[in-house]
Amino acid sequence: MPGMSSPTSALHASGMPGMDMPTGNGLSATSAGFTFVPAATTANAGAPVDFRFTITGPDGKPVTAFQPDQTQLMHFYLIRDDLSGFQHVHGTMAADGTWTAPLAALQPGSYRTYASFITTDAAGKAVPLVLSAPVTVAGDATPVTLPEPATTTEVEGYTVTLDTAQLMSGMSHPLTVTISRDGKPVTDLQPYLDTYAHLTAFRRDDLAFAHLHPGDAVNGDHGGPTLKFEAELPQPGQWRLFLQFRTGGVLHTAAITVAAS
Repeated sequence: MPGMSSPTSALHASGMPGMDMPTGNGLSATSAGFTFVPAATTANAGAPVDFRFTITGPDGKPVTAFQPDQTQLMHFYLIRDDLSGFQHVHGTMAADGTWTAPLAALQPGSYRTYASFITTDAAGKAVPLVLSAPVTVAGDATPVTLPEPATTTEVEGYTVTLDTAQLMSGMSHPLTVTISRDGKPVTDLQPYLDTYAHLTAFRRDDLAFAHLHPGDAVNGDHGGPTLKFEAELPQPGQWRLFLQFRTGGVLHTAAITVAAS
């Protein structure tokens, strides 16, 4: 698995003033005194997995107080080191602070798991973080070749188009996403996590994490066809983007590779 490094700010929100956004590049298990502690660092292939973990605080005890981030207290992500096998789920927390994230069956390989959340420090100040840890799924791994950078991708009959003309690392700039179906603009996107789309990115070289949200106001089941994001990718290189959007009660996940200079 890629090595760890200190977290830096890697994400921004547009059109959502006052929102505390989890920060960090997802390559550290510990930040600001809080630590992501998986119950196990291995998992079995070929069957659903209940992945358990805790977030410990500066006192070493499991944290049980979290603040909602896009309607959820915890966003849990998993991706294999070849940028395949993406999952984004919202687990449940037991009274002792143990989280359980229900994962679909995994293929063998090396993965990184990410916990994105907002908690508070001793002074009651919000602490938004993204922490992670590696996980190995036993078996013979078959690598998946990363698709070349593109501006369009298809998912379940939908065409997703990105305007990547301004995509430069270390700079905040608009990113426009357009969704169509059969050549016609899609205008019936339904709210998902209090937005019309959820966009997550992972860097090819080290699995650094970036999380971007649209700035479009939610107004019933009438989202699309164009979504606006304020994007800042912290480093140059190839990034795999995962766009999640809902139509007709069905969640779709579109994946596309982009290159940031």
